[in-house]
Amino acid sequence: MIYLRNVQQTDLEKICKIENEGFSKQEVATKQALMERMKMIPDTFIVAEQQGEVIGYVNGPIIPNPYITDDLFEQIETNPSKGGFQSVLGLVVSKQARNQGIARILMDRLEKLVRENERQGITLTCKQDLIPFYEKLGFANHGISESEHGGVCWYNMVKMNKEI
Repeated sequence: MIYLRNVQQTDLEKICKIENEGFSKQEVATKQALMERMKMIPDTFIVAEQQGEVIGYVNGPIIPNPYITDDLFEQIETNPSKGGFQSVLGLVVSKQARNQGIARILMDRLEKLVRENERQGITLTCKQDLIPFYEKLGFANHGISESEHGGVCWYNMVKMNKEI
């Protein structure tokens, strides 16, 4: 059974390990960046647990615009109580727990938070090979992002609240 909860400081080491499994060295969030997210946005930093072990997570701050900017990977602010777009800076599942629907479960929880807090929608960037996955979740491809994070070509993916 998968259990979802908000992040705790004691999750840091396991989250860092999973982050490194999911992203290249150029893309990976630093331990400091992850600590900052845990501190500033615990309400939108959700972890998935199975048998007491963290197996995945999703995180991101609420932002005023529909597209992610590179500065968010370094500095964020606390989330407003209502409005804005839920961004996704990281959606990662540990290698041993992949292909079990956990990423979808995590995104479903974010969608619930979007509805509850009257957000405009969810925004994220992804690599080209992940576009079909997010399209299956109802996201629309808004084209190539201006993001240069990790030296990779990213695509803006957006799902508006009315589609959630």
